[in-house]
Amino acid sequence: MTWLSMLWNEEEPPAGGPVREPVASLVTDTGCVRAQNEDSARIVRVGPCGHGDRGLLVVVADGMGGHEAGEVASQTAVEVIEKAYREAWGTPGEALAAAFQQAHEQILKMAARNPDHAGMGTTCTALAMVGGRAWAAHVGDSRIYLVRGGAIYQVSEDQTQRMEMVRQGLMTMEEAERHEDRNVLAHAMGTRRNLALTTWPQPLPLRPGDRFVLCSDGLHDLVSAQEILQVVRDAETDESCDKLLRMARQRGGFDNITVAVAAVPDGEVPAVPQRSTRECEILP
Repeated sequence: MTWLSMLWNEEEPPAGGPVREPVASLVTDTGCVRAQNEDSARIVRVGPCGHGDRGLLVVVADGMGGHEAGEVASQTAVEVIEKAYREAWGTPGEALAAAFQQAHEQILKMAARNPDHAGMGTTCTALAMVGGRAWAAHVGDSRIYLVRGGAIYQVSEDQTQRMEMVRQGLMTMEEAERHEDRNVLAHAMGTRRNLALTTWPQPLPLRPGDRFVLCSDGLHDLVSAQEILQVVRDAETDESCDKLLRMARQRGGFDNITVAVAAVPDGEVPAVPQRSTRECEILP
């Protein structure tokens, strides 16, 4: 992938101490058409534990299935990933992968036990920012964008039928954007026995001013990457979330809308950084 080789081959940031602790905000909304919100999201600041520092975790999930099963699937994914990520051994990237697998297996078990939940599933996208590095895990078509140096990069790849056709050379990206089945998922958590998880091959070094946007398709179907760039680079994380939500609603809000923004502040690291006294803090 072009963005992958370009970003990971950038020179390391100049020496000068660690980057500041990231900050993050999120909003989730039913939208203007749907009766209920099947999206789930969470920001968790996980303090140092027996498995090492776990940093800031951001998770966005977009559920699917009747009888409120989509909401059950997305909530289960978020809850299991938060707990399993905190408890898993290994690097943050390994912990994320293990957490996704546990969430996937839990959703499969729940669907097997309850006929009303049969066929339920969820997209899930997560970002962990730890010690000046970022790791990610992803399944489905929720997205992660990176805003850096006045540009925006989509650093996750949609797992949809249209993207499968693009990768196979059966249609161009321009044709895919107009395709009537552009939102049909090729993979999701809980829908098949094997989880089609994608992760970054190595952590991404963070730079002061970096901003990540995690969102469900209720946002990125209605607000373009360039519009996201314009909003996020000029506003604080909470203001960015509110602006992007309003834009999606003003354009119809046809689906549930979830957006989270995580930012590495500019400036020097405080001389005495505050330490959380709690192992896990769920942020508002």
